[in-house]
Amino acid sequence: MPKALQLPRLPENGYQPAFAPRGLSRIESARHVGVSPSLFDEMVRDGRMPQPKQINARVLWDRVKLEAFFEALPERQSANAETDGDTFADWQ
Repeated sequence: MPKALQLPRLPENGYQPAFAPRGLSRIESARHVGVSPSLFDEMVRDGRMPQPKQINARVLWDRVKLEAFFEALPERQSANAETDGDTFADWQ
């Protein structure tokens, strides 16, 4: 009996597929918006991030919705309105 084809395992950290999947897991969603999974959970609970979709047993977040919610987050307020984020020091 022939052996089953085994594809090489791809690394979880840093792996970027050739296409951007629309549905992201909790961990992928947190990584996508640049926060920890626990902060992502808090943001979903308080409405700063969208609720997930359920596909059978999978719970997935819509990448497009994540980006829209991220876009709607407030900008950082600066005490110096003249430069307002124009210098590296403003982002430290």
